[in-house]
This record gives sequence, structure tokens and C-alpha cells, in this order.
Amino acid sequence: MGGAALAHDDPRPVKPGKRATINDVARIAEVSKKTVSRVINQSPFVREDTRERVNAVIKELGFIPDPQARGLAFRRSFLVGMIYDNPSPTYVVNMQQGVLDALKGSGLELVVHPCQRTSPTLLEDIRGFVERQRLFGVIMPPSMSEDENVIALLKELDTPYVRIASVALDEPQAMVVTNDWIGAAEAAYHLADLGHRRIALVRGKGFSDALAERGIPLPPEYDIYGAYTFESGIEAGHQLLSLPEPPTAIFTLNDDMAIGVMQAARDRGLELPRDLSIVGFDDLPMAARVWPNLTSVRLPIRDMGRMAAEKLLAPMRGIDPAQLKQPTIRPALIVRKSALPAA
Repeated sequence: MGGAALAHDDPRPVKPGKRATINDVARIAEVSKKTVSRVINQSPFVREDTRERVNAVIKELGFIPDPQARGLAFRRSFLVGMIYDNPSPTYVVNMQQGVLDALKGSGLELVVHPCQRTSPTLLEDIRGFVERQRLFGVIMPPSMSEDENVIALLKELDTPYVRIASVALDEPQAMVVTNDWIGAAEAAYHLADLGHRRIALVRGKGFSDALAERGIPLPPEYDIYGAYTFESGIEAGHQLLSLPEPPTAIFTLNDDMAIGVMQAARDRGLELPRDLSIVGFDDLPMAARVWPNLTSVRLPIRDMGRMAAEKLLAPMRGIDPAQLKQPTIRPALIVRKSALPAA
């Protein structure tokens, strides 16, 4: 596996003033250049003792592989792209941290590409991003992960991808399923058990299904759209609280919107949580810092990013991504102070 040893007469590892090359590493480690390349790229098809010897020489010489040359060898760069349209900075940063956890030591780097899913140039923009960067692969959080046109484009470009979504939308090797409906149902049961019957939703299927199980209707005027931002939460809050019969409880599909609803309630002179119960989703750090502390559905966002990147890297490591042993994601309701029994 190591290849033929390359003899050399010069006792010095590298001539003074010269930068170490892959040929120097191969010569001193007594392996082929191809074996050095495999070690650099973390191929699983190298014996462990050979890998240790080559890495020791790399460290001794201070050899730094040329990323462009590595990319050319694979006809791809060593960049993983994260394409997202989620406007919550905390959510995005947590997701990035998880991806970086998995990429550590792999030789791959993360490059992010924010976009608007409703943009008329979305597919054109993504095509340009993927082709310019020659991406190793793509990770897509929701709601970008739900766009089948984007998936078709990535398949056309022969670009590996993993998508993160609340339900299975693809083959197991290309999916991290977050089971959001479980957390949404817990939120619905919690508010119903507190005696609320006029419950509004700023978007989510699992929540409405759980209310129906408890015999609580969700009228159309209580089921409205939010753009996942603080500002859209304020707008949704004013819209709901201006109804002739306003809700006594509101569940939003992220914490930014929930805090926006809180602001709208205060703008209208309501006292929280006495006059209005509010539940959010994601359980971002801000949920425990606002007042009243926000009851929220906790998702392991950083773990979700890590799991997606692990699946993307699995083939490079000689592992079937569909066979990776990853825990099932189960959202959990974190009860705090923002929801009280109905008056």
C-alpha cells in the first residue's frame, strides 16, 4: 500500500530556503506520492502505521498542501456550502457551529450562501455559487431544504447534498429529520392543558393537528403567516390581537417571532403573561433572557448541523451515510414563565 521507497543521497530533509513539497514528504516517509495524497485527503484506504509515518514527516517538514492542487485532483474544491434562507442570526450561527464541529480536522472549510427562497433568480444564483466554488457538497437547513427545484438543480450539477427538514423528504443518506411536529404537538397540549381554547398559530402543521386531537378548532383568522423575524412577529401579534375575539394564547414557529408578539402585546397595553400566553420554537438563548422568560420548544440546532455535515463527509471516510449511527432528534418543550392558565 505504501508504494516503492524513493532513495535519496542528500541527508538533509529539505534544502535550505526551499519550501517542502509533496515529493519531499514521499521521499522521506518512503512511500509513493499517491499515498501521501491519500493521507492528506484522509482516505480510509491507508494503513494506520503508514498514515502515522506520513503525518509525522508532514509535521516535521512543516509541509502545507496546496488547496488548489488538492481541489484539482478531486475536480472539486475543499469547500462545503451552506445555503439558507432563515433570517434568524442566532439560528444560523448555531447551525454553522455544528457544521464546523464535524468539519474539524477534515481539511474542508465552510462557506455560507444566504438567499431568498422567493427570489426570481434563486436557481440562477445557486447555480453560480455552486459552480464558482466547485463545492465538495451542500448542506441546506429549512426552509431551503424543502425546495425541490433546488434539489433538482444540485442533482443536475452532480453536487452531493444533505438537507435538514422536519419530515423525511429524501433518501436517508441525504436527510437529517428534525421531527418538529413532536415539539409543536407538545406546545399545543401544554396550552390546551392550561385551559386555553382561543389559541392562535403563527404557522405549523403539528400544532394544528394536536389542537384538533383536543377538540380545539383553529379558525383561519387564528392561523397566519410569519416571516421568522422579530418584525414579522410584531405584525402578526397586532393582527391577531386586533381581532374582535383575540386569542388568549399564541404559538409561533420561532423565538424571534414570539418575542415580536410580546412586543406587540406590550404596545397594546397588555400585561404578560396574565393577558396573553406565548410559546416559541427553537429555544434560542434569548428565550431565557427576555421577560417573561419564554416557554419554547427546544431543537438541538448545533447537533443538527453536525449530523448533516457528518453525512456529507461519510463517503470520503469510506462510510455509508445511510448507516451512520445518529440519534433520533426529539424536540422538547421547555416550560418557563410566558404561559399561564387561561383566565
